[in-house]
Amino acid sequence: MTIREDFEKRERGFLSPYGCLSSESKGRLKPEKSSQLRTAFQRDRDRIIYCNAFRRLKYKTQVFLSPLGDEYRTRLTHTLEVAQIARTIARSMRLNEDLTEAIALGHDLGHTPFGHGGETSLKEIFSERFTHNEQSLRVVDRLEKNGAGLNLTREVRDGILKHSKGYGKIISSNPKMKAITVEGQIVRIADIMAYLNHDLEDAIRSGVIRANQVPHECMRVLGRTHSERATTMVHDLVFSSQVENGELVLRMSDEVHEAMTLLRRFLYKNVYRSQKVHQEFVKAKKILLELYTFFTDNEEMLARELAALSLPAPETSGDSKERVVCDFIASMTDRYALALYERLFFPSPMV
Repeated sequence: MTIREDFEKRERGFLSPYGCLSSESKGRLKPEKSSQLRTAFQRDRDRIIYCNAFRRLKYKTQVFLSPLGDEYRTRLTHTLEVAQIARTIARSMRLNEDLTEAIALGHDLGHTPFGHGGETSLKEIFSERFTHNEQSLRVVDRLEKNGAGLNLTREVRDGILKHSKGYGKIISSNPKMKAITVEGQIVRIADIMAYLNHDLEDAIRSGVIRANQVPHECMRVLGRTHSERATTMVHDLVFSSQVENGELVLRMSDEVHEAMTLLRRFLYKNVYRSQKVHQEFVKAKKILLELYTFFTDNEEMLARELAALSLPAPETSGDSKERVVCDFIASMTDRYALALYERLFFPSPMV
């Protein structure tokens, strides 16, 4: 018996009937020989951690563009917080922690520079159907490893695709929006738990809002500190979820669910759509628009920049030039986009 097989045996003895067994994965796009050491989901987690797109998350915006303070969240620290919350929930419910972690670590790999402002920009300049969750799936399927992709399992790919909710329900009742595993459904909820807490904390730290502006009901029900709120949300989900018709159905109490919904509404109005945050995204949108136009018209420079980011060129990917430029823009970090824009469009002083 290999180490992997021994671990899979332990999974069968430990996981609840509703957890996804590594040994019963629905497989990969391209069949591979099994590892002697790691389960399928452990390999997926490792592939995500070591990929280029994961490292680039360090310099991608969460809410505030290029923050100078060291404590502000980036897309990478957001991802790590989502993974920690999701793992805690999965462990408490005796679900597959490796699968949960892999989905959480990969869920934002396709996020654009400049946060959701960048995503909105690509909706306008490339396609109204562009979404960061579909781009994340494209990253792991088509863009990483110079176009070879990471060849992840179906369960992880499905969880990455279906993690995003936009301004939709915290727990979706739409079967088409639900991940095929409970682990994937948990990541979707952990994502919102993470950003409600840390975006609120960063917004207060930045002075965009004051603590006394937060609705009293949110503080009363969820707690006054990051730790209290996270604990309330996680405990409520774990103890409110129940088995219905032979399936584990994720639930939250009405009180906590309403408080989270109220807090999200408050953040959208007073933080994400605030004048202070919005005016920076207007500038970012202009940068991405001009970069998109420039590289659509300059194939030679596009080829060089794609090679620098280890992204496939149009002739190897089989995609249109516009699609390739969109991939290039979405793969940029904030600082890469700013530096590239300065190099292309700012005049150079004569020596």
